[in-house]
Amino acid sequence: MKIVDLSLPIDETAFEVHKVDIQRVSHRAGVEKFNRVIMGKSLLGRLKHALGQRIIKKEELPDGEFLSLEIVHAPVHVGTHLDYSFHYGSKSENRASKTSDEIPLEYCYQPGVKLDFRYKKPNEVIKEEDIKKALGGISHELQPLEIVLFHTGADKLYGRREYFSDYPGVDPSAIKYLLDKGVKIFGVDTMGIDRPYKFMLAEFLKTRDPKKFYPAHFYGRQREFIHIERLANLENIPESGFKIVCFPVRIRNTGAAWSRVVALLD
Repeated sequence: MKIVDLSLPIDETAFEVHKVDIQRVSHRAGVEKFNRVIMGKSLLGRLKHALGQRIIKKEELPDGEFLSLEIVHAPVHVGTHLDYSFHYGSKSENRASKTSDEIPLEYCYQPGVKLDFRYKKPNEVIKEEDIKKALGGISHELQPLEIVLFHTGADKLYGRREYFSDYPGVDPSAIKYLLDKGVKIFGVDTMGIDRPYKFMLAEFLKTRDPKKFYPAHFYGRQREFIHIERLANLENIPESGFKIVCFPVRIRNTGAAWSRVVALLD
């Protein structure tokens, strides 16, 4: 069995719209942090620490080092992640929306199929007829619970500003078609399922038509679905004959959760 990584990292050096920060405590700095945290649990301990006392000295540890520690401050929509209905609105299908920790795990280990939309240009959308054409091109009939991956090639822009502006979106008609076929999860190798916001916002401000603004996401208020954003390396897997593993990190009450998405090839 071959495992293909389809995920992007959480990377504080990459260009992001929202701030990402990873505080990195080195092995040597970890000694001092340990003393500060443990001694800081009481007023007397804080006083002793301020006066230079330590309960553990680096000279007492192997190589003068303690343990490293990384503290990640990042939105759940950075890195490869799954979005669920709470992200789209407070209600879905006339009931309270579900959060990422409620994603049924059986949906997250299923056969996958890849559809090629690399011909789509920025500001264009992938519609129902595009999905039908792509499926016909690989002679594949969708089965319930299959995880459908949209290959646009936009992941190659990751780390640059263009990653947020040069990719196609997904039309609600495409989502409806997938759901009608029994698909529960679909994924994109773009930063989002809607067109880049600069196009949507310009059209909305000109027309004030709510259908122009995040229509794919807002469709999740009508029908419940899960989608994966920020996939990568889809060129390394075939059109079908593989399984997708996309279990979400269990975070309480969030609209999305990070996932290390991989394809399992026989």
